[in-house]
Amino acid sequence: MKIALLSPIAWRTPPTHYGPWENIASLLCEGLVKKGIDVTLFATEDSLTAGKLSAVCKQGYEEDKTIEPKAWECLHISEVFERADEFDLIHNNFDFLPLSYSNLVKTPVLTTIHGFSSNKILPVYEKYNNKNNYYVSISNSDRSDKLDYIDTVYHGINLEQFTFKKEIGDYLLFFGRMHPDKGAAEAIQIAKTFGKKLIMAGIIQNEDYFHKEIAPHLGGDTVYAGSVGAEQRDKLLRGAYALLHPIFFAEPFGLSVIESMACGTPVVAFNKGSMPELIESGKNGFIVSDVEEAVVALAKIPEIDRQDCRNTVEQRFTVERMVEDYIKVYEKIIDLNKREDKRPWGNYEVLSDKPDYKVKKIEVFPKGELSLQRHKLRSEHWQIVSGEAVVTLEDQKIKLSAGESIDIPLGAKHRIENTSNQNMIFIEVQRGDYFGEDDIERFEDKYGRVN
Repeated sequence: MKIALLSPIAWRTPPTHYGPWENIASLLCEGLVKKGIDVTLFATEDSLTAGKLSAVCKQGYEEDKTIEPKAWECLHISEVFERADEFDLIHNNFDFLPLSYSNLVKTPVLTTIHGFSSNKILPVYEKYNNKNNYYVSISNSDRSDKLDYIDTVYHGINLEQFTFKKEIGDYLLFFGRMHPDKGAAEAIQIAKTFGKKLIMAGIIQNEDYFHKEIAPHLGGDTVYAGSVGAEQRDKLLRGAYALLHPIFFAEPFGLSVIESMACGTPVVAFNKGSMPELIESGKNGFIVSDVEEAVVALAKIPEIDRQDCRNTVEQRFTVERMVEDYIKVYEKIIDLNKREDKRPWGNYEVLSDKPDYKVKKIEVFPKGELSLQRHKLRSEHWQIVSGEAVVTLEDQKIKLSAGESIDIPLGAKHRIENTSNQNMIFIEVQRGDYFGEDDIERFEDKYGRVN
């Protein structure tokens, strides 16, 4: 199984501080590699992965403001689709733009819909709601009735990055974007009413909102810690009395919610989006309707067993579970899209199929090789179109370059290899009266297909 995993390029994969989609793409990629899956991660050049990295953009455009986002997004997305034939499946974690390329390739495309930024983008998803595209939702609440979904796969986190603390903390925590949707101002109101210190962490996404609604309240018992990295995030989450999540939009998932619970810290969240799928009121937090109910719920936090919070994540939201769920989705899609022209060494296209001859265009991936074989009912002629090849013909090894050709007599043992780092293409002309696959007698094959 060869997977192309397309990550966004706003931030590095994995991100150093903020970048939720890049974070999930990284966790999934590394988990798949551990399972022995052949994964190529398409991300920024400074990204880190145990898989194969393919990059055209040096840094994320949010980290280097000299980068024009749309231009480099186009270059980034086109790279994976121009290499589509190398993969069994393209897993898109980039939102809707890659869908516009999907009908141009034969390789199936799986898109994880990380949320709809606006209903205005739905027409793109609707247009490509077809047999070559498959959609995964990240919660059952975040689905459009206009789309077909192959599954829901909840996000998972690496539990090793989050330290469980059984003792209750002494401050409240707001962890999210400084934006009206996230309810940062309401978090301040809740903390002041309840009478407990509030630490706020996250990127400033809306400058006007931050300066008008947040900045005037900073100082004393309200502290802004900035956009924090992994170590500081873990420290803040495990030391909190509770995480405040007073959202004003239908949040598709909510990574900070399960990250908080992984540390044993309960969550008090407004009843929006996926929150009822993550939080069980009275067990790992409380779902409330407004500021007043949030204040009442905070008084009940000591009744929550922090181990129950951790258990929720261990049972439902680990990266291992997420990886297993995606592998099942991959296998289902690949099984639905079995291509006769796809091979472990590359692919081919039949250009002409007549009773007495057959012509194929054959593409061999870097380091790919066909099996050592012979035919009893046909001879072949190979013409190299691009790249370089090494041909085995009985006991000979023959190097061929673009423009050169060779005849393969009926009954002769033969093989062709691509020893270069670029794809090699050749035209194969078969002559005889039978061209079926059962006229292939294999003697050696690196992909385990010996007769």
